[in-house]
This record gives sequence, structure tokens and C-alpha cells, in this order.
Amino acid sequence: MDFDLQPLLDTGLAIGVKIIGAILLWIVGRVAIKIILGLLDRSTSRAKVDGTLARYLRSASDIILNVVLVIAVLSVFGVETTTFAALLAAAGVAIGMAWSGLLSNFAAGAFMVILRPFKVGDFVEAAGVMGTVQEVGLFVTTIDTMDNVRTILGNNAVFSSTIRNYSHNSVRRVDLVAQLAHSVDPAQAVAMLQQRLAAIPNVASSPGPVVEILEFNLAGPVLAVRPYCNNDHYWQVYFDTNRIIRESFGEAGFPVPENHLRIAGQIAT
Repeated sequence: MDFDLQPLLDTGLAIGVKIIGAILLWIVGRVAIKIILGLLDRSTSRAKVDGTLARYLRSASDIILNVVLVIAVLSVFGVETTTFAALLAAAGVAIGMAWSGLLSNFAAGAFMVILRPFKVGDFVEAAGVMGTVQEVGLFVTTIDTMDNVRTILGNNAVFSSTIRNYSHNSVRRVDLVAQLAHSVDPAQAVAMLQQRLAAIPNVASSPGPVVEILEFNLAGPVLAVRPYCNNDHYWQVYFDTNRIIRESFGEAGFPVPENHLRIAGQIAT
């Protein structure tokens, strides 16, 4: 009995053509996606789009374009795009129910890009973490802490917490205190510190440094010492202010504060 190989060859040829076509489509599609993302990067750069928004747009565009490419490759093999879309929608519902936390992170990331509570490069405190924002992604926010530790936070945890943006305003206040002895004239100490604080590098002139009596304790008056500066110079001003307090009081010959207690009692007879 003769065996006709022609149908088998025709089928193999058709499948081979589809495989080659799918591979070529994938290669061309990947190159096209890379070109489109490059054009998007250049256009956002020329338009001076905020870095946070630019990264978010690039990530979203990359995902969408790759999904479209996968659908196009499957269509080469005869998979109906409508059927694939229905399967994708059903899978999305199932995944959404299982990964509700992931989707909430995505939604929170979108809201953060729209509402802009902070941007890349800002020094913030969010979800109990303080540091400099490196990236706001589709699902997570990346922060480098002050001790240079890369910290990844879910966008939902960031957006649902209290966010403190230390970089938003032009200056922030440095809060320090200075203890005086009972014998020191507070007015003299205040005037001396006011003059010395104004000479510290990077201390803002408006609003100017504030030095006032904050409270009294057993050792004597306590001064509130509050210079203002840009967030970039916070720790330099913080340490310089402490140094100025120590040097000023030493040069003025102020005595070391001591607690004074008077114990009263009766001697039983």
C-alpha cells in the first residue's frame, strides 16, 4: 500500500512557515518596542516631564506593548484574538481575586503619579521608612534610607500611610535645645546665640533663627534653638548648631548646669 507523504509535507510546511513568521514577528516586534520606548524616553526628556511620571509611563507602555505583541504572535498560529482576549479577561479576574494586594499596589501607584505627593529625589518619610525616593514603579516605591539601605515598599503601604515630604518646602526647621544654669542671664545667652547662628553656613535668613526660653527645669532655663535651612543641609546645620552652642557657652564662661534640690523634713523626737 502506497503512503502519501504530500499532506504531511504540506502540513509541516504550513506549520514551519507559521513558526518562522512568529519568530520574525517577535524579533521585529521587540525591536519596534525598543524603538517606541526610546522615542518615549526622548520625548519625555525634551518635554521635561517629571522623572517619576516618566518612569511610570515607560513601565506601563512596556507592559502594554508586550501584551499586544504576544497577542499578535498567537494570531499567527490561528488563535482568535477575541478568544484570547476573553481568556485574558477571565485570567485577569482570577488573578485579581488572588492577587488583590498586587492590584491595590498598582492602583496606589497610579494615584501617586496623579496626585504627586512626592517625586524622585525627594526626602520623605512614608510607611515608617525615611529616605530619598529613587523610583516610583507600577507596584513598588524604592527608597534609599539615610544609612544607604535600598528599601522596597508596596505602593499601597506608602499611599495609605502618612507621607511627610521634607523636600517640598524650601526650608525646614532644626529643633535643638540648650540648657542654662540658674545663674546665667537668659537674655544674654539668647542674644549671643542669635548672632552666632546667623553666621552658620546655609542657615536661612528668612525665616531667621529662633532662640527663646522653652521651659524651666531643676538645672535652670532651657532654650529652644531653631535655625531654618534647606533639607539638603539639614545635618550640617544640625551639627554646626550643636557645636556653636557648646563653643559660645564655653567662651562666655557659663557654669555647667546642675540640679538644685532642697530636701525638707522633720526629725522625730
